[in-house]
Amino acid sequence: MPAITVDNVLVLPRLPRLDESTTFRPVRRLTTAPSGFEGEGFPVRRAFAGVPTSELDPFIHLDQMGEVDYAPGEPKGTSWHPHRGFETVTYIIDGIFDHQDSHGGGGTITDGDTQWMTAGSGLLHIEAPPEHLVVSGGLFHGTQLWVNLPKAAKMSPPRYQDIRGRQAALLTTADGGALIRVIAGEIAGHRGPGSTHTPITITHVTVEPGAQVDLPWRPDFNALVYVLGGRGTVGANGRGVRTGQLAVHGPGDALRFRANARQDSNTPTLDLYIMGGQPIREPVAQYGPFVMNTRDELIQAFEDFQAGRLGVIPTKRLPHTDGQGERP
Repeated sequence: MPAITVDNVLVLPRLPRLDESTTFRPVRRLTTAPSGFEGEGFPVRRAFAGVPTSELDPFIHLDQMGEVDYAPGEPKGTSWHPHRGFETVTYIIDGIFDHQDSHGGGGTITDGDTQWMTAGSGLLHIEAPPEHLVVSGGLFHGTQLWVNLPKAAKMSPPRYQDIRGRQAALLTTADGGALIRVIAGEIAGHRGPGSTHTPITITHVTVEPGAQVDLPWRPDFNALVYVLGGRGTVGANGRGVRTGQLAVHGPGDALRFRANARQDSNTPTLDLYIMGGQPIREPVAQYGPFVMNTRDELIQAFEDFQAGRLGVIPTKRLPHTDGQGERP
């Protein structure tokens, strides 16, 4: 899992040691993501399946895309499709993905990059591997998270953020046993680059075999820990977890997780995608690509899409970036 990394984690800022009064969050629910297919047929794990919406709030949906090593001609994406009322956060761990939307946003993201699309009032977009990857094949692995928007922001103008992996705030633990990448929000005073409508924190943590992490976490946020790869334990009660499982945590001041001393040869570390946010606590009406507050608003979204009011497919594709800088 390359994502973004450093040669020597010991040069990074370190998490503070937590005092004895810290309340570590227990695991409230542990689920295993079922496998399925998305778009033109790429494999996904549905990470939030079986979890009540109230425990996910302000998040709606999470797919782990891959991990898959495509043969030449096999890489797949999605066709043009609409969204309204929420944000998509696509994080690429391995591989390359192109994005384009009808509001002018888009570009190429690769190892450690994030594309943050605020659908807001509505747009059309497409996600697909670049042509050269379709020809050559190769490793592909990433996540796509859907973040709900509060009612007051659901019809806000669409927005696109191109977040390069090197922009993430990087820190480690006191013993250097983990690499913590802050994509959005803040951990121990270190803020990630993602700009959010709803107060949230997103981080990708890689834990070396046998290492433990005590991660401070805002008490007013929920806490969802998804295992991208590896085996370990999570929560104050030390629940065992493995690849493809989601641990929903209860209340507290901090998260605790540990990587097993022995890992599978194909997943040498414990990799976690950790999400938390301030619950919106508003009604959620979701159908397909639309996330609104009421059924009538969903009906209006479909009518607007069918009438072409969510945008038109651009006649030209955006130029690709080289994965090393901003989109031209």
